[in-house]
Amino acid sequence: MTKYGPYPVITAKEAASFIKDGHTVGFSGFGAAGGAKAVPYALADKAESEHRKGRPFAMRVLTGASSGLAIDEVLAQSGAISWRAPYQTGRSLRKQINNQDVEYVDMHLSHVPQAMLFGFFGKMDAAVVEASEVTPDGRVYLTTSIGISPTMLALADKVIIEINTVQSPRLREMADIVTLPPPPHRDPIPIAHPMSRIGVPYATVDPKKVAGVVLNSEPDTVSEFSQPNQVSRQIAGHLVEFLASEMKAGRIPKEFLPLQAGVGNVANGVMGVLGTHPDIPPFSMYTEVFQDSQVELMQQGRLLGASATSLNITEDALGVIVDNMDFFAKRLILRPQELSNHPGIIRRLGVIAMNTALEMDIYGNVNSSHVYGMDIMNGIGGSGDFSRNSYLAVFMTPSIAKDGRISSVVPMCPHIDNGEHSVQVVVTEQGLADLRGLGPLLRAKKIIENCAHPMYRDYLFRYIENSRAGHIPHDLNKCFELHRNLMETGSMLPGLSA
Repeated sequence: MTKYGPYPVITAKEAASFIKDGHTVGFSGFGAAGGAKAVPYALADKAESEHRKGRPFAMRVLTGASSGLAIDEVLAQSGAISWRAPYQTGRSLRKQINNQDVEYVDMHLSHVPQAMLFGFFGKMDAAVVEASEVTPDGRVYLTTSIGISPTMLALADKVIIEINTVQSPRLREMADIVTLPPPPHRDPIPIAHPMSRIGVPYATVDPKKVAGVVLNSEPDTVSEFSQPNQVSRQIAGHLVEFLASEMKAGRIPKEFLPLQAGVGNVANGVMGVLGTHPDIPPFSMYTEVFQDSQVELMQQGRLLGASATSLNITEDALGVIVDNMDFFAKRLILRPQELSNHPGIIRRLGVIAMNTALEMDIYGNVNSSHVYGMDIMNGIGGSGDFSRNSYLAVFMTPSIAKDGRISSVVPMCPHIDNGEHSVQVVVTEQGLADLRGLGPLLRAKKIIENCAHPMYRDYLFRYIENSRAGHIPHDLNKCFELHRNLMETGSMLPGLSA
């Protein structure tokens, strides 16, 4: 038998044989970065084979966030997932969740490790973790993400290590890994700056739990982001103007405050524009994902340093980092997600959080996850971790979608992820609304005037005028009229288009 140190080298199919129907299985990865790749494909094959024989096979699947093609698509397509947490982005899995074929637990990402620790998800039967190396004494050097891998390695009954031979061993130079003890035995976390290092570059596992090592040479498959379009540039322009005015007023210090940016084309585009604007000084980031636009900003000296849990970047951008590791290793830190998204650290550092919304209502409540309030898109992810605890919580979205058939500003959100008490600033390409210190009616006026698309403003103002009086005026007969119209006719205001 071939050995990797003291551990047997096994095939992905042999690794899959350890996992049984009904098992709770943790997979490494945060976004498409650092995810297990070989074993999920073997598990998909196993599921299809078992189903052809009339036997059940489906797992309870846990990851740090979404976890790339191999899990959220391939496993889902094979019917190998019965339960999923805490976040996903797969089209096939999304459909299964909305059809109630898969049970889905959508939750704040910073809560996941503690929920695992106290057994809220049940016993963890197995963990499949990508690494660049595992040592005989159980040090596991992770690759492009940390996520919940340290917690999985500690709790799983059986561990399979996927050694990725194409990932640079020098990625460990960015890792700063600490696992928190259970409450109430927790000391203050000594992170006083985004670039504070407090841990070690490896996670640990009991060597006796390692069932085998699977060799893999597949790179991360992070999709390329679109170039910033006109809408993203307009959103960024409004945001830059606002942040510059906050600096001038003394509410943001001259050295600026750490930024957090959510995942996706809008956030990536806004960061690219904001980062090059002369009115914004060089800055640091305390965020959950490091994206393509930030690689170039760091090379230009605009981004001074970044703390994250994942390098959610394309293969070309990762190549730039690996080829210039002496430069990037001093400026990038990868932490477990219970630290990258930790409420106390976010509050202490005064992070400016910038996340995207599906829609917002006229009073400043934000829906980040559910179309019509019923059908999941992805999940709340880390937006709640940051918005509730940041110095400034900003939510961004285009004002319309589908050529004007959908308004992103509605009378009432049918599902709320980030409530009015957490949301301080909302911005679309139409403009920005600073909601701080405003009561409900003034918030509504600002959002409609500044952020709603002109074709929807009259409707939204009429909605308020015809609503029952109260602290928050609403018409419960019409609050979801736009959503009902969309479901019935394909347009929120039939006959209207941009």
